[in-house]
Amino acid sequence: MSRIGNKIIVLPENVTVTVNGCNVEVKGPLGTLSKEFSNRVKVNVEDRNVVVTRINDEKASKQLHGTTRALLNGMVEGVSKGFKKDLVITGIGYRASKAGSKLVLNVGYSHQVEVLEEDGVKIEVKSPTEISVSGIDKQRVGQVAANIRAVREPEPYGGKGIAYTTERIRRKEGKKAGKK
Repeated sequence: MSRIGNKIIVLPENVTVTVNGCNVEVKGPLGTLSKEFSNRVKVNVEDRNVVVTRINDEKASKQLHGTTRALLNGMVEGVSKGFKKDLVITGIGYRASKAGSKLVLNVGYSHQVEVLEEDGVKIEVKSPTEISVSGIDKQRVGQVAANIRAVREPEPYGGKGIAYTTERIRRKEGKKAGKK
């Protein structure tokens, strides 16, 4: 029995869900998302509620039950509220700027690193050390933020690099700490 899969998704006022076979389309004030799900689960829209049920009790159907419900909930939340990831740059001389649709990062390399903005995902530079990634698709927002972070991951000795604002960097002592 899937605890997540059995939860009912309550739709906000301005969100509509259309089911066409295995394809589900979610429309809201921020945009439209559509996804094709497996035929092992069934999506029903009743009043302002979305219910996900599995067609049988096979292992594969049970595995997809909770996953499908979680993906649908993410789609509903995305078109109504949107998703946002904030990053912070730490290090002397490390900074970010925006040039058109490109994010330009100066993070200690001999060259500037450019990250292209994808359609549906907005990259905003609040200050030279703060970056905000937002959009309606949870997976794409997270992936773009992870790609930006991967340019210069935070290192444990100096703490320099690009990190999420919610991330806690475990600091290590240097070589001097062990010598007496």
